[in-house]
Amino acid sequence: MHIVRYQSVSDSRPRIAVLNDGVLSTLPVAGMFELLNHRIEEVERMCADAAPDCPLTEVRLLAPVDGAMEVWAAGVTYLRSRDARVEESTLKSVYELVYDAERPELFFKSPAWRVVVDGEPVGIRSDSELNVPEPELALVMNRFEEIVGYVVCNDMSSRSVEGENPLYLPQAKLYAGACALSSGIRPAWEVDPSDLAIRLTITRKGAVIWDGTTSTKQIRRPFTQLAAYLFHSENYPHGVVLATGTGLVPDLDFRLHAGDLITVTIDEIGELRNPVVVGKDHFNFLATP
Repeated sequence: MHIVRYQSVSDSRPRIAVLNDGVLSTLPVAGMFELLNHRIEEVERMCADAAPDCPLTEVRLLAPVDGAMEVWAAGVTYLRSRDARVEESTLKSVYELVYDAERPELFFKSPAWRVVVDGEPVGIRSDSELNVPEPELALVMNRFEEIVGYVVCNDMSSRSVEGENPLYLPQAKLYAGACALSSGIRPAWEVDPSDLAIRLTITRKGAVIWDGTTSTKQIRRPFTQLAAYLFHSENYPHGVVLATGTGLVPDLDFRLHAGDLITVTIDEIGELRNPVVVGKDHFNFLATP
């Protein structure tokens, strides 16, 4: 089962539904933001009570975020991420210290309207030489800090921008096409996230040019700890998505090119496939009412 946001050909209004075996069962909420105003027990009840409505073939799946929802991300939560950030940075101790510190690195990634979904392009900055995808398991949380479900996230990053100076992190992380989420939210009551395989594959002209696998069991920080710090001094009335960091980072000699295809797969959660483009003009569709 997945919880999705969709749009039909006959009705342009986005709706929320349970997707099971290729069939949608629409939920009685105005948006994902309203669903995440409920406690997880109520969300589970609504999903169980939903009646089959229409086949998946008649709709278009949208990014599973709307309203005032935000996407945040955690950094340096895997040893490989720490090592990669140390390698690329002129201030190496910053990343070594945060990996061992009690307080995690958390940063704003995207508002709901900037998020791209499976099949849509992801972007790289034209002023950055080193650009990489960062495959991550992301938590979908309601306003009560409860983990309602999980999605696949690609936290696109400009390594050369951040490596030049850690204060450039917002420019390395927030730009057109930098945040992609899988269309389906896998409900938390259906999956144990403690040991899920995460795979990143990058192809160019049909040939695999990079491939790697890790597991969520390699993460240093518990998901509940990351959530607690995110909610510590802020409210998320429409819910929030928190990407939990990456354990897969290509070496510094790797270069993404326009036309590359990035595939992120997380066992039991889903798959996210996005072609690579360069520059903001490819994402004008995100700002179109």
